[in-house]
Amino acid sequence: MKALLLSRVSAVWALLVAATLLSWGLGHGLGRQDAGWAGVAILLVTFVKVRFVMLEFMELRGAPRWMRCIGEAWIVLVAALLARLFITAPA
Repeated sequence: MKALLLSRVSAVWALLVAATLLSWGLGHGLGRQDAGWAGVAILLVTFVKVRFVMLEFMELRGAPRWMRCIGEAWIVLVAALLARLFITAPA
């Protein structure tokens, strides 16, 4: 049981839970920022979570380099596009 709690997967899971709580806090006014920038911060936290899920739970960490590069590039591209759309969207 101790080995399970100290495993890499358990640490990533705890980090994902912490990131979820951070996103929730940002969505409920933590930091009292502009709503647009809070939304972008939530998106960025979300894509950090996506990266961890892809690397650890979809086992992209041990995949061939080209496959990992495609996955990482997808994350960066989609995160940048969504952040840009979120900032420039009319209120």
